[in-house]
Amino acid sequence: MRAKKGAARNKAKKRLFRKVEGFVGGRRRLLRTAKETLLRAGMFSFRDRRAKKRDFRKLFIVRVSAAVEMRGLRYSRFIHGLRLANLGLDRKSLSEIAIFDPETFDAITALVRDALAKHDEAVNARNLAKTA
Repeated sequence: MRAKKGAARNKAKKRLFRKVEGFVGGRRRLLRTAKETLLRAGMFSFRDRRAKKRDFRKLFIVRVSAAVEMRGLRYSRFIHGLRLANLGLDRKSLSEIAIFDPETFDAITALVRDALAKHDEAVNARNLAKTA
C-alpha cells in the first residue's frame, strides 16, 4: 500500500488558509491564489520592514533640521559639531529632545556652537600658518 499525503496536505492547507483570513475573494478561498498572495505579502513585508527604518530616519532628520534652523544653524554643521563635541546622540533622540525638551536642545546647540567655533579657529590658524 502506498503512502498518501491526505492528512498532511489538509493540515498544510488549513495552515495556509488561516494565514490568509483577512484577504478578499479568491485570495482567501482558492488555494493557488491564496499561496501567491501570501508569498507576495511576505515579500512586501520584508521590503517594507527595511523601508520603515529609512522613512523614520528621514523624519528624524527633518525634525532636527527644523529645530536647528530655528536656532540659526544648518543641519550639516550641527551634525559635524555634534561629532566635534563628542556628543553621541543619534537622530531619533535628538528629534525627541527637540520636540519635548527645547531647553536641553538649546544647551546641546550651545555645546555644538562652541565645538564648531574651536574647530573653525584651529582650521583658520592652520591655513594662516600655511600661507605665511
